[in-house]
Amino acid sequence: MAWAEKINDYVAHSRAGRYFQLAGSGARRERKNTKFLTEIRAGLTTFFAMAYIISVNAAILSDSGGTCVCESTPDDPVCDLNTEYALCVNEFRVQLIAGTAITCTIACVLFGILANLPLGLAPGMGLNAYFTYTVVGYHGTGNISYKVAMGAVFIEGFIFLLLTILGVRQWLARIIPMSIKLGMGVGIGLFLCFVGLQTSEGIGLVAPDSATLVTLGGCPADMKDETGACLGGTMESPTLWMGILGLLVMSILLLYRVRGALLLGIIFIAITSWPRVSEVTLFPYTPQGQNMFDYFKQVVKLQPLDRILAQFEFDLSTGDTWVALITFLYVDILDTTGTLYSMAKYGGYMDKHGDFERSSMAFLTDAISIIVGACFGCSPVTAYVESGAGIAEGGRTGITAITIGFGFFISIFFSPIFASFPPWACGGALVIVGSMMTSSARNINWDYPGDSIPAFITIAVMPFTYSIAYGVVGGVIAYIVINTFVWVMDKITFGRLKPDYSQREPYWEVIRGQPFLPIYMRYLIAKIRGKPFNWHEDEHEFSDDEDNDASSKSSNSNLKDDEGYPEVVTTNGGAGGHPAPEILNEKTSV
Repeated sequence: MAWAEKINDYVAHSRAGRYFQLAGSGARRERKNTKFLTEIRAGLTTFFAMAYIISVNAAILSDSGGTCVCESTPDDPVCDLNTEYALCVNEFRVQLIAGTAITCTIACVLFGILANLPLGLAPGMGLNAYFTYTVVGYHGTGNISYKVAMGAVFIEGFIFLLLTILGVRQWLARIIPMSIKLGMGVGIGLFLCFVGLQTSEGIGLVAPDSATLVTLGGCPADMKDETGACLGGTMESPTLWMGILGLLVMSILLLYRVRGALLLGIIFIAITSWPRVSEVTLFPYTPQGQNMFDYFKQVVKLQPLDRILAQFEFDLSTGDTWVALITFLYVDILDTTGTLYSMAKYGGYMDKHGDFERSSMAFLTDAISIIVGACFGCSPVTAYVESGAGIAEGGRTGITAITIGFGFFISIFFSPIFASFPPWACGGALVIVGSMMTSSARNINWDYPGDSIPAFITIAVMPFTYSIAYGVVGGVIAYIVINTFVWVMDKITFGRLKPDYSQREPYWEVIRGQPFLPIYMRYLIAKIRGKPFNWHEDEHEFSDDEDNDASSKSSNSNLKDDEGYPEVVTTNGGAGGHPAPEILNEKTSV
């Protein structure tokens, strides 16, 4: 459309277009096929895929009891029957909805401006559950209080900031073998699919089972036990079929290359689920449904923040506080690293050394976001795998992240609306994005067990443990143990007992010579010594490098048609179904 092209051209030739490296902007490294309106659409898609965090994060953290106080009794040890305490917890939950939206707004906008990457940041799922049910405990029954735990999160953010400034986080991320980095993307794809199929956060096809852990679900709510397992009525839930309908609608729209296919599917299912007269309503005539509907009807709501704002207590005298702090540190490092590098691979930003452009600023923004989130009562903030939905729509710059932040900013005022997107509306989108991300499995070096087995462990552990961090830990440990044993046997037998090394990744050749300190630290050192410094000495090649661009296309990270629309329908690697041999050689020779 002519008007759309005019808008895209106008923004591309502006200062903003040059800063965000839009196509046609004249920037030193333009990001190919990037257009302003495409970035906006991608940001909206990611926002609606992430919008569930507004209510889900508040619901999980409010189970800790927050700053509410209750004296337990033998008849009511966790204060479930105390009406006054219940009202306080509900008020805390409502304030956390606003606090979560504010945190996401600041984090996403900062990430878009500083890192110029199309990723959304929000309080991490899993980390919030660990914060609530392990650290603080249900209604404060844990070993440390909510305020002390929040102080630990605040301290963690500053430790992250220091590690980032010194370049430790970037160095730790760079030394992860390429096979494991590729495995991260596949594992996160399966993890996304698993989330999208579940009952609590997806369409409800997968349900818990006492014998097999998970099984086929999809039963109505009145046929579930207290654990969520189906007692009967499998595949009879109306909301399940609405979620499947949404999945089919998105798939068909993608096949016909309809712009904003995922976004349109999410909105269609959500709006269909709002009327109370249908069987698929989000607001059934139950006490919980009525409470949700009363909140939904407010449409616009501004909340006070007195129960969540800067609620810190710094007490490092107990071992439990240190355990929580260290756990937050290593889980968040691995979680964020896995997500950032997988999204970089999926979006085509990863260079030949396994790093990505502005990685230092990405980690720096993540650390700042953790500090900001703690000020608004939230558990540690991390990059979200749902960002893949926006990348699939063509998002490649920080404009996408800023758009996500704008969506969360609007939700501060319209939180009743955005907190009412049902999980079965977004579950289908997560399944589709998961299918796209698994395409990078073909680039893993399957020919050498020392590379393929750790990569497979990374892939398998992520969805089965419901943790990105555990998958990375499993893969790294397996890589170290297997390859160290082989190296030791090679040395002590003077080369007589060794496998065929010709098929392995040249790991040490890749990381040898890579600087430990980030570029701005090297600049300061050069200035102090009075030596010249080239800011472009380690610029990352991704969009204007022919080989790397081809490999990006072969992994379907950013394949476009003539109009700039991502050809996500060719998830098998294009017309031929496989990357060219020279691309595979490039992958295994770096």
